[in-house]
Amino acid sequence: MPSEIASLTLPLFVPGDRADRFAKAAAAGPDAVIVDLEDAVAPEAKQPARAALAEGLSTMPTGMPVLLRINAAGTQWHEADLAAAARLPLAAVLLPKAESADDLRRVAGRCGCPVVALIETAAGLHRAVEIAGASARLAFGSIDFAADLAMGHTRQSLLAARSTLVMAARLAGQPAPIDGVTTAIHDAERIADDCAHAVELGFSGKLLIHPAQIAPARRGFAPTQAEIDWAARVLAATKDGAATRVDGAMVDAPVIRRAGQIMARRPAPAERSDTCP
Repeated sequence: MPSEIASLTLPLFVPGDRADRFAKAAAAGPDAVIVDLEDAVAPEAKQPARAALAEGLSTMPTGMPVLLRINAAGTQWHEADLAAAARLPLAAVLLPKAESADDLRRVAGRCGCPVVALIETAAGLHRAVEIAGASARLAFGSIDFAADLAMGHTRQSLLAARSTLVMAARLAGQPAPIDGVTTAIHDAERIADDCAHAVELGFSGKLLIHPAQIAPARRGFAPTQAEIDWAARVLAATKDGAATRVDGAMVDAPVIRRAGQIMARRPAPAERSDTCP
């Protein structure tokens, strides 16, 4: 799997029929841009949007990973989306309503690139381990999932589903999954808190719907200064790998591993002034 998909943390959606926004989305500083041919594009606009993709993507800066969210298998637009994707320089295709490993393998074969499976239904969650094994990464379409089950879109109601996806990714040997969107655009505190909650559950990314969400999302995924200080003390005290005590608590191999994971989540030096307390 390409490292750009494995390490993807904050991809930003942009409507597929707004080619004028592709480069602007990339310039906002996400980890990748997801050009959306599904929910963001009205049925009558899908064909023109598809036809303009190559020209629109030519404006993207070099090195910015681009994913294409196609329409779901079984829809009237799916086959044309696959044909278009096969002609584009994509980092991955995002398949919505993913419910079948066979669909994932078929899409990957047709498009010639990795496929990220967007789990948005009860059937998709039920087959999450199977789907994870046939895809490059899992992502959670939490709003569609809540609608599919006629449930609230709350942390409590979605806890079991989120935990199931994290477990499925781990069993498949995948990177941790990407969490669903936060609908609030300018509520920085909520966005950061939602991302911290995602980290707590074992997610390593978040789908974003507006450039204003990028900075608070990065803060939410970065460890706090207290976590960094604790991890540094643990690693300094256990250089020989032996069990010891730090801050009055026993530290052994799993705790050392946790400390290493926290340190790995620190933002790059150029970003730290904006992301760390």
